[in-house]
Amino acid sequence: MDVLLHITNPDAVHIATPLARAFTNRGTAWGCFLTNDGVKALGDAGFMDAISGAERTAVCEHSWDLHMSGHDCPVEKGSQTINSTLMAQAAKIVSL
Repeated sequence: MDVLLHITNPDAVHIATPLARAFTNRGTAWGCFLTNDGVKALGDAGFMDAISGAERTAVCEHSWDLHMSGHDCPVEKGSQTINSTLMAQAAKIVSL
């Protein structure tokens, strides 16, 4: 994977959405992991559309349960071990 977007803040959606689209348009292999209250970014329709080009998108299960309890999770839920795995696979990490 060329780039991992690591989303920790819901305000990052304003930067992450155009980045995600640019990665996909350029054929960049990329993924996304959301944690802390950054999981709220998954409530943004534009962001959801933009991450459809990711090789893999996952969310911290604990963060989802804490900040989005009662909502269906639209991406893979997992542990921080998935975060570590994605970071190890990425040549570059963009933390927002």
